[in-house]
Amino acid sequence: MVREVVDCLICTPFAWWQREGVSKRVNQVLPIVYLARHGETAWTLSGQYTGLTDLPLTERGERNAHRLSERLRGLNFAKVFTSPLQRARRTCELAGFGTVAEIDRDLVEWNYGDYEGCRSADIHREHPDWDLFRDGCPRGESPAEAAARADRVVSRVRGVPGDVLLFSSGHFIRVLATRWIGLEVTANAKRFMLNTASLSAVGYEKEASRPVIQLWNDTHHVDD
Repeated sequence: MVREVVDCLICTPFAWWQREGVSKRVNQVLPIVYLARHGETAWTLSGQYTGLTDLPLTERGERNAHRLSERLRGLNFAKVFTSPLQRARRTCELAGFGTVAEIDRDLVEWNYGDYEGCRSADIHREHPDWDLFRDGCPRGESPAEAAARADRVVSRVRGVPGDVLLFSSGHFIRVLATRWIGLEVTANAKRFMLNTASLSAVGYEKEASRPVIQLWNDTHHVDD
């Protein structure tokens, strides 16, 4: 069911809900939380797990982070929060929100522990059945710990009277989206693929008791 929902979101024409004015009508009643993943880093290209290692953006990463400013133009936010890691903070700055963003340490990427800097293929050679969202990382975070951080973020942003913009990292945003709609991380977070410098959005359908994913992995603004 989750896969069908995500496939539908990914195939949805670019920002149809904005072109038709739907977002403006929804915003008058229920807020939207926009989720921006940081731009590309060297370890994004090499496929290495980048948790708390504080890497800068590549040149392309900076370029696409700047393009987020064009994608977000015209949207107003009651609050902007960013991970303290420089790849997220720099993306936030280049997108035009550096002067208003607040640091939220719960937005940092998953702590990969012993797997920091490793590639999936290297890990699977020793542990063929390993799955991040099910098993977590030795001397790093468990799925329950990552979910607890996400739940804190969800609780905070739901208390903001207006739209919110978050800058964070790939795996944590997937956990956050999963928890937003009330699903368990272990079975569901891996279903939500997410590219660098992408924009997603979560919100509600008609009432606050019905949290939904409104937009997922929008990369139309990204320079390939």
